[in-house]
Formats: sequence, structure tokens, C-alpha cells
Amino acid sequence: QVRLVESGGGLVQPGGSLRLSCAASERTFSSYGIYAVAWFRQAPGKEREFVASITWSGGSTIYADSVKGRFTISREYAKNTALLQMNSLKPEDTAVYYCAVDPNYSGSRAVWYNYWGQGTQVTVSS
Repeated sequence: QVRLVESGGGLVQPGGSLRLSCAASERTFSSYGIYAVAWFRQAPGKEREFVASITWSGGSTIYADSVKGRFTISREYAKNTALLQMNSLKPEDTAVYYCAVDPNYSGSRAVWYNYWGQGTQVTVSS
């Protein structure tokens, strides 16, 4: 069982920035055999949607069109952490953001990710 811990959410004004972090609480992503880390988000009354993913070993990334050019996903091996840097935030980015990992999959479909964090709230409002 992979336990994920997310942090970094909060309240920010439109145009501002936040950085989210996702870490495995007990062991390294590599020791779990994790292939990819992804971020999803879910706004009230809406379905969970893909934001971005990165392969843990190779660093290949995928982004949703809605965040391209504004968000950057990365990983820090030494800290065993995946990051989501969010710039130029908009009110429509308001959602609970979830980290997800999987040993085999790196795409945009939530159903294929086996392990999920508890989520962190991001609110963009003036």
C-alpha cells in the first residue's frame, strides 16, 4: 500500500502562484516501483479531471490543455517528492487537487491509477 501525502494548497488571488507537493510517507517512490505520478483535481459538482503527470524515472510529462503553459510538474529524487508549480492561477482552477501514482500507467485516466492521496484544497479568489 502506497500512502501519499499532499501539501501546499491554500487561498491565492487570481494571477498568483502555488506549489503543491506529493510524497510517499514510508518509502521512496522507486522502492514501491512507481512508474508515474499524476495530479488530478475535482471542483464542486464536477468530475475529477486530469491535470498533469510525470514518469518517475524518465521525467516524461503530460499536461491537460487547460493548464499548459501555466502549470509545471516535476520530481525531486533526493526529497522523494513530486511537485506541481501552478502559475497564473484563475478562479476556474479552484478545486481539490489529488496526487495519484501507479506502477504501470502514466496517462490521463483516473481509473488506471491505483493509489491516491487525500487531496489538498486550492482556492483562487479575490
